[in-house]
Amino acid sequence: MTKLNLKNFIFDMVRQSRELKNKYTDEIGARVNYACIFSQSDDEFSELKKSAEQIGKAIEETPSGPLFYIQPLDTVSGQLKLLKIRKPDKTRPERGDADFTVNDYRVFKNKYILQNNFKLILREKFEMIELMDPDFNVRAYFSHPPLDKQLGIS
Repeated sequence: MTKLNLKNFIFDMVRQSRELKNKYTDEIGARVNYACIFSQSDDEFSELKKSAEQIGKAIEETPSGPLFYIQPLDTVSGQLKLLKIRKPDKTRPERGDADFTVNDYRVFKNKYILQNNFKLILREKFEMIELMDPDFNVRAYFSHPPLDKQLGIS
């Protein structure tokens, strides 16, 4: 995948995640904080990782794949600086996700967590709400605190 193709892929993925978010929430202006591409094979993972290295640098190696700090991309949901390339995972058949920052996470959580398509995921240092719809080939997440804050990146 070329650098241009990767950027276009990211733009499209964020756009689709935004459409998913806007279908189910009233957080229309929520800005993208982070995006993750779900690779579908080992070869694609290697190719995506090489392409991501052309637009940024790896800042963290996680068990599921590297996180990159990339040259800012102006997406339909604001500027994107964090991109993860996820290793193949049979539980993630979609093409990726975007993580959005909402105005008031606690209010958002109370409003949506019991609704269909939303799921709370608890981690050691943060929590996130996952939004999925089988009609979409992406997911949307809402993390607290957002990843840029977790990493101390503004």
